[in-house]
Amino acid sequence: MVYCSLTKGLPSVCRLAQRSSCNFTSVATNTCVSRLAPASATPARPASGLTSRSKKETGRKLSSFVVMAGCQIAPATAPNSHELATFAGGCFWGTELAFQRVPGVAKTFAGYTQGQQKGPTYESVCSGRSGHTEAILVEYDPKECSYDSLLTAFFASVDPTTVNQQGGDMGTQYRSGIYYHNDEQKVAAEKAIAKANEQLQNGSFRRVRGGKKVVSELLPATDFYIAEDYHQQYLEKGGRFGRPQNASKGASEPIRCYG
Repeated sequence: MVYCSLTKGLPSVCRLAQRSSCNFTSVATNTCVSRLAPASATPARPASGLTSRSKKETGRKLSSFVVMAGCQIAPATAPNSHELATFAGGCFWGTELAFQRVPGVAKTFAGYTQGQQKGPTYESVCSGRSGHTEAILVEYDPKECSYDSLLTAFFASVDPTTVNQQGGDMGTQYRSGIYYHNDEQKVAAEKAIAKANEQLQNGSFRRVRGGKKVVSELLPATDFYIAEDYHQQYLEKGGRFGRPQNASKGASEPIRCYG
């Protein structure tokens, strides 16, 4: 995995050229549509295959699909004995591509989590008012991909030492975090953070912008809102400049964070 260095000089205000609005039409077609998305763009699709479970079962503040004017909430469990993991690492375009490349990852979803607003949109998240961070929901097969390997991908592609910042992007929506779905993930994340802190102290961690301590959040997973359709697999599809990037398993080319 290669750390994604943001290009200097690019605007850090959440790619305002592509601000969006989300429009509810019906339960079956709850959509998030970009104002500047191509006319041929399709509405945001449900997280097909994912299934919901009750708060009592999860012990977490999670919901099944709900009716609201905004982006759709992802259900809390995955099908086929798969598992879920949630990470935030600044701009979700590059973070998603990093996880797409991990062998054993079945699906990824760009979206918003850890905020207060119900039914956020890209525009409200960009404003900083919703409280959300841009994040990635990862569906993975634990028989092929351990949670530890996802943590390795996180620390290889995210600068965990900067508060509310990744590269040139600054704001609370760019804070990094590991959001655990169960106690086993929490324990594994604590160990990975301790290891990263040790490496930061002894100088064996890669070059970072911040200090010698991990400042990424470690919190329970909460509602994850699936972002507008044009954000999904954005860099694989060509990104801002129409230059598709390699999302194949094990790919190691440097990630161009904006395309």
